[in-house]
Amino acid sequence: MKLFIITGCCGAGKSTMKDALTQLLDADKYACIDNDEVGLNWWDYAGTDHEYKYKDDTLAKAVEMAGGKDMVFVSCINPQDYYTIAEVPECVEGTYFTVLCPADEEIIRRLKARPAERGFTSDEKIMPHVEFNKWFRRNKGKFPLFIDNTNQSESETAKLIADFVKSNT
Repeated sequence: MKLFIITGCCGAGKSTMKDALTQLLDADKYACIDNDEVGLNWWDYAGTDHEYKYKDDTLAKAVEMAGGKDMVFVSCINPQDYYTIAEVPECVEGTYFTVLCPADEEIIRRLKARPAERGFTSDEKIMPHVEFNKWFRRNKGKFPLFIDNTNQSESETAKLIADFVKSNT
């Protein structure tokens, strides 16, 4: 199985891309799965002695859900953590990161526009995501596909990703 991870900070457009790619990619060949769909809850891990297992368990569950198909996985996975500490299932033959990285101002705008129950109610809650976005921008040359989707339409961004996935399978 080939694993295509779409990552970026909160507000970068990852879930939007998952929905668009579900329409663009052949469902017989590709499974498009959002981290939020696997049924595991971060709060069941937070503050425990196995907090680190959340990302591993989420990835393992997503791989299981993919049923052997190549997978597009949408998650805030930090690539550095993935390559250094993540427990990657044996069936994963290759991993390809796509980073969505709109301008910081766009991240702030998107997060402030979310409903209050999503938790982005203050600059204090938003700024760590902006800093994560800046980290991606500083490291953009390390990813096979880096997209500044500030001024791109959803369909333009989805097409770039779909073409990348298809060219690597």
